[in-house]
Amino acid sequence: MAGIIELNNISFTAQDDKRIIQDITISFTTGKITAIVGPSGCGKSTILKISAGLLLPTQGDVTYNEKNIAYMNRSETLEFRRQSAFVFQDSALWANQDLFQILELPLKIHYPEMSKKDRAGRIKEVTEMAGYRKDLFIRPSKLSMGEQKLIGFARAMLCNPVLLFLDEWVESLDESSAEKLINIVRKKQRDGASVIFVCHDMRIIMDLADFIIVITEGKITANAPKEMIIGDLLMNDFLKVGIAS
Repeated sequence: MAGIIELNNISFTAQDDKRIIQDITISFTTGKITAIVGPSGCGKSTILKISAGLLLPTQGDVTYNEKNIAYMNRSETLEFRRQSAFVFQDSALWANQDLFQILELPLKIHYPEMSKKDRAGRIKEVTEMAGYRKDLFIRPSKLSMGEQKLIGFARAMLCNPVLLFLDEWVESLDESSAEKLINIVRKKQRDGASVIFVCHDMRIIMDLADFIIVITEGKITANAPKEMIIGDLLMNDFLKVGIAS
């Protein structure tokens, strides 16, 4: 059975002609949580963004439910965007809009029939779920990095996605806030969602992942169920090569 997201012979070269990843082929299993791990600069975030259709590969194809995302028509692309969500490592909140405007936009795009009252209700629901209960009518610059992470995560939850891409999504959070978001991700999987995440925290990898993909120097060096990876690579091995902390 095809995976929910498939990367076929993917390579990516940056503008300075530096090859970031090379000949990557991955099938992400539907309904499972996959961790992408590796040392800094190995191409983890690049793979995640290509998988989400946020970066175009220099070579190769990406499919979502067996449809090549590069050739989707407008309605198919819009549906892919509604069904998936990306949480950025740096939160990626627009500096010139307040939090309510930032959170309202996805609802306006994907649910144009929704009333402003209902949009406000949904925004309140997801921000409180993520643990943010402060003013929504301020700009991101007024927030700590941890608070920006909560808003970025809340934005990803707005349209109840079935596919989540998470890039170091609990970095900069205190333990309680991180555990809250981890529990939400765990519940999303129980409800049928597929999750692909980049993380360096070994505790989170061990807690959440069903599968682990190890990337070194832009290539896959391991791709297997968590138990097999951990059986072959002890935690000290991960620490020594800078894969996890």
